[in-house]
Amino acid sequence: MTTYVVTIPGTLLAERTEASTETLQRALRPADPRGTRLGEEEHLEMLTFYSGSSAFSIRLEVEADDTESAERQARETVGAALRTAGYSQDEAPLGDAVITGITE
Repeated sequence: MTTYVVTIPGTLLAERTEASTETLQRALRPADPRGTRLGEEEHLEMLTFYSGSSAFSIRLEVEADDTESAERQARETVGAALRTAGYSQDEAPLGDAVITGITE
């Protein structure tokens, strides 16, 4: 197994509250990339909202056999976390997953 850092962009089309953001961060915490060697060196933030917009990116650490599996697992994790925070798929569409780091 290989450790991948996967970045997934998205846009919130519903209202973002402090409570929903905290819930989202808690739901994503097990996949926080700051626990990896790459994440520590690069000071990666798990959840970034871009100022003045509803656009965001989420960086996750996943263990997988290949990049396709890593991207799929990351999308599933992000989708589940967004649902936990109260956002439907229509309220938080996601862009393409991108592998932004690999450690073995």
